[in-house]
Amino acid sequence: QTYFCKLQSRNLFISAMAFVLSSPIVSPLRINIDMNKNLGVSYSSFPKIHVFRVSSPLRIRKSVVTVVSSRKNLGTDLAREDKKLLLERYGYDANDFLSQSKKTRRKEEERSGRNSQKEEEVVAQPRSTHRLLQVLAGTAKRKKLLSLKGMDVRPMMEVVKGAAFGILQAAGGCPTALRPGRWLDLYSGTGSVGIEAISRGCSEAHFVEMDPWVVSNVLQPNLEHTGFVDASVIHTARVENFLERADKLVGKDGAFDYISVTPPYMEVDYKVLMDQISKSAAIGENTFIVVEYPSRTTMLDSCGCLEKMTDRRFGRTHLAIYGPKWAQKPRKS
Repeated sequence: QTYFCKLQSRNLFISAMAFVLSSPIVSPLRINIDMNKNLGVSYSSFPKIHVFRVSSPLRIRKSVVTVVSSRKNLGTDLAREDKKLLLERYGYDANDFLSQSKKTRRKEEERSGRNSQKEEEVVAQPRSTHRLLQVLAGTAKRKKLLSLKGMDVRPMMEVVKGAAFGILQAAGGCPTALRPGRWLDLYSGTGSVGIEAISRGCSEAHFVEMDPWVVSNVLQPNLEHTGFVDASVIHTARVENFLERADKLVGKDGAFDYISVTPPYMEVDYKVLMDQISKSAAIGENTFIVVEYPSRTTMLDSCGCLEKMTDRRFGRTHLAIYGPKWAQKPRKS
């Protein structure tokens, strides 16, 4: 029985091949090609085509054509002129066929180009302000301050600011107010730290901010709103450049009594910045420095002639304060 099935399948295959060889060949373009006729086309560039037509007794509605080619890309192997001749021979418009393929390619290129442009283009959002900050204590207590919406300007948190001024007031011998002196607010942004210093007793505050838009739309309106314009000086410059020219900008008054350092965390190297501050003419023997820094940042125990007084943590924000030796608390043995 097994031998009979094999013999029957072999006879079926031979009869199918004989039927295929005697019938016209169906091309990949659904064109009947008679191999006995000369089409005027060179077939040397065509891949080898093997056609298998299966008829009854299998129940298949349409004939199945399988093309096997030893070459990778059919479009690159066929010459352009051969394509045109073949299409025109069987009544197709070669120009329409080729232009249609060009259109599809152009559409794909345009889509990919648009996607890349969307990724490269950064939409500039209009900058706007709101009043969320306020002065915590002093003559301008509870006055609202402007701040920039978004994360471009990150002001010091009120809990951190309150703790910093509490430590400075206690170190100066007056828990309710600051010692009279001059304040230098580096990376001032909204100016909330310097304004708080004037409100608590400082005679003058210098603000260093490099963004002219922030200076004109945030910092200056805050000084006008609190009435501290006459007691403030604005320096529209980079902090690095200001520290290099501090000896010329400080003038006759000498070093500052207080310095606040609240930079954008990811844009500065704290080791380089603190080294530059320690060598600057802006600090003196009696200067207090307030530094806000992020987690996983190591701060030295000293900054020039100043020693670290305290180092506190407020969530992901840390606060370090450097001061003169006479302001250090006696350590417990």
